[in-house]
Amino acid sequence: MATVLSVSGSPSASSRTNRLLRHLDRRLTAQGHEVIPLDVRAIPAEALLGADFRHPAIVEATELFERADGVVVGTPVYKASYSGVLKALLDLLPQYALAGKTVLPLATGGSTAHVLAIDYALRPVLSSMGAAHIVQGWFTLDKDITVHDDGSLTVAPAATEALGQVVDQFSTALGPRPVLAAAS
Repeated sequence: MATVLSVSGSPSASSRTNRLLRHLDRRLTAQGHEVIPLDVRAIPAEALLGADFRHPAIVEATELFERADGVVVGTPVYKASYSGVLKALLDLLPQYALAGKTVLPLATGGSTAHVLAIDYALRPVLSSMGAAHIVQGWFTLDKDITVHDDGSLTVAPAATEALGQVVDQFSTALGPRPVLAAAS
């Protein structure tokens, strides 16, 4: 099926956002997609903050975006917007890094006061980067995501249902990959 780049814009290794994305990655994999996780926090800070376009980690991230048919972008919401580390990466990608791609924006946060951050902060940036189709995103409250001592994750039933629907819509929107005819 499709190649999906799953981008975690959380600066924290133990974040609910990151764990939720990896949980959803398994659903996409079960649907037959190849999922490539990208944790922005793993990119060296000097490359992100120094705007080093030629740094190997930035070059590799750019290549991952080029390779993907679809992109899942997950971020915690801070001060009514997506994370700064995600912004730093998006700023270093080519202007139309999402051209022709289907994109699923996801966000997590502590209050429903931030539910519109996807539509007012993240969606315009993704659109300006040329995304062909930005499917309905989803905001999940932190309280609906429980990380257990063994690292497993439990998502509240209502949130599980909603997330399942948006992930399935994203998967459907990716559609079948075109089969290229062999050159004669």
